[in-house]
Amino acid sequence: MIVGVPKEIMNREYRVALTPAGARMLAARGHEVLVEAGAGAGSGFSDAEYEAAGARIVPSAERVWGEARLVLKVKEPQPEEYRFFRRGQILFAYLHLAAVPDLARALAKEGVTAVAYETVRQPDGRLPLLAPMSEIAGRVAVQAGARFLEAYHGGRGVLLGGVPGVPPAEVVIVGGGMAGASAADVAAGMGASVTILEKNIDRMRELELRFRGRARTLASNPHHLAEAVRRADLLIGAVLVPGARAPRIVTEDMVRAMKPGSVIVDIAVDQGGCVETVDRATNHEDPVYIKHGVLHYAVANIPGAVPRTATLALTQATMEYALELADGGTEAAFSNPALAAGVNVHDGAVTHPEVAAAVGLPYMPLERPAAVT
Repeated sequence: MIVGVPKEIMNREYRVALTPAGARMLAARGHEVLVEAGAGAGSGFSDAEYEAAGARIVPSAERVWGEARLVLKVKEPQPEEYRFFRRGQILFAYLHLAAVPDLARALAKEGVTAVAYETVRQPDGRLPLLAPMSEIAGRVAVQAGARFLEAYHGGRGVLLGGVPGVPPAEVVIVGGGMAGASAADVAAGMGASVTILEKNIDRMRELELRFRGRARTLASNPHHLAEAVRRADLLIGAVLVPGARAPRIVTEDMVRAMKPGSVIVDIAVDQGGCVETVDRATNHEDPVYIKHGVLHYAVANIPGAVPRTATLALTQATMEYALELADGGTEAAFSNPALAAGVNVHDGAVTHPEVAAAVGLPYMPLERPAAVT
């Protein structure tokens, strides 16, 4: 199979979907690998390294999309890339279609098989391709929050860890999954006072054992949430419903009650955001806007801030699945339950129920023998 890796074109997105080591693995299996010139530069990989690994460097995205049957990306295609879609093509990337219904419609219209990293799910419920970026997003969220709390950036002028005789910042994390727990690790490590709001009692027990007093858990209900948000210096939204639009559980009234100069980092923005006042995604070039006196950091590709680390973490997770798709095509997606859970669009239909509900398109179960190509 011809496997293509275009350069990412989202604002300040320097990750790449395949390392030279990954290109070598694909080439060793007999696949032809096309890499757009400069695609790996932002993550520190040169064209020469890809060529040495057996890849072919091509000068344009049009060539990559035009020749490749399997396209590997990091972030969802941008509108200017929709023209490259074609029937029978397989796209493997973070898609977050619930937040971009136009992309879902374009993929369905052109007959692309779209496999989303974020909904690939193991039988035990784990999301193996979302996990590494969730870990990174959680850690970077705290770093970003600490930076924008500085007065120089318009924040309250609060140091996360405080100093002797001066209390630390209050960090409130909504959601105790992978991203939320990673954020808590960093915030607690910096000396902040950390509260994690979580709905699942079993997950709260796990978090209590993990942090052993360095962070506290609180049952997520409207009363607890409103009180915690009100006192937060840094609020991190880390709510996830795989495939679906994130529920907006932090209301605008809660944000109004926050202290002037406090900071919100909504990790869930790529799924629409879990904070009501996050009404648009920002980017690494212009990451923050102010509403009700609160700084909102709503970057939709947070791990792109650390592209070298993020690329290495992402590709070590995705490679086994990329190899399966290259070896077996769409048949691989039907035969591997984890990959089947990742198929969001196939043969003109939306095949993930939460995505279909979020984008307003009919849902067609994937288990249709006639759909296997």
